[in-house]
Amino acid sequence: MDLTPSRMCSKIQDSPVFDFSDWCASQLSTVENALDDWVACPTDTKTPSDLGAAMRYAVLGGGKRLRPLLTMAACNAVAGNQMAALRAACAVELIHAYSLVHDDMPCMDNDSIRRGKPTVHVRYGEAQALLAGDALQALAFELLTPDDDTVDCETQSVLCRTLAQAAGCAGMAGGQAIDLASVGLALTSEQLHQMHSLKTGALLQASVKMGAYCGQASSPVSQALHEYGSAIGLAFQVIDDVLDVTADSIILGKTAGKDAAHDKPTFVTLMGLNAANAYAQQLLANAQSSLNVLHEHGLHNTHALHALANMLVNRHH
Repeated sequence: MDLTPSRMCSKIQDSPVFDFSDWCASQLSTVENALDDWVACPTDTKTPSDLGAAMRYAVLGGGKRLRPLLTMAACNAVAGNQMAALRAACAVELIHAYSLVHDDMPCMDNDSIRRGKPTVHVRYGEAQALLAGDALQALAFELLTPDDDTVDCETQSVLCRTLAQAAGCAGMAGGQAIDLASVGLALTSEQLHQMHSLKTGALLQASVKMGAYCGQASSPVSQALHEYGSAIGLAFQVIDDVLDVTADSIILGKTAGKDAAHDKPTFVTLMGLNAANAYAQQLLANAQSSLNVLHEHGLHNTHALHALANMLVNRHH
């Protein structure tokens, strides 16, 4: 498979006036073009047509691309290797996409709508959805290990390990296992935090860490970005729980109210709606303040990280 994108990203230039909308548009275009190039084409003779179509259906044409944006923003903050960051950004999005395909299946959450359209198993059948998720997971690690000199071997190794840990039993998959085992149970605050730090937070945090690993971040800078990723990872889930109660399915692009319908523990059921919103704002403040360490080390290009945190917590869908 040719893993050289036909449209390369260009290094983001520092600017005294940061336009977040322009930055997002540029980065989203870069990521979408790379995903379009890298995810199996249905006409590729090496990929069975239905499988390739299911993979592309799962990835392309929808989603906030928050994880890729975090990776690109963190890399930019430490003046890192932009091609390494693009591969990492796409890899983390493929892991996220595969997890959604599997989570939506009848054996898990049994959902029929994702990103405003039928879920993959509804569109292509359960078996093909399962295989599409498997193939997307494998492709993620293929992207992280190019056979050219665009990403050095040490960086490849660190990126693969970071993503694997975030996606596995000590991360996303482990959190999902806890979630499935917790239906109908009254979890403590500590238990709920632990579940979501793995299920949702681990991959968001890994997105930031992978971006940082594409540069030469010092230990204090790496720790600050680790704290930033931890705070926004948890905040994302808190707001997700809030939106499940307050938004409708059309706005969300997925089934609203399913947590309550499935009797799942959430931050809203634990804390109440107002307290959950206030907690998300506190986590946002924690994330923003952690970036001060970067400024202390002469790294001032944190505009995108600040804006992404704000967008994440104050989103409406």
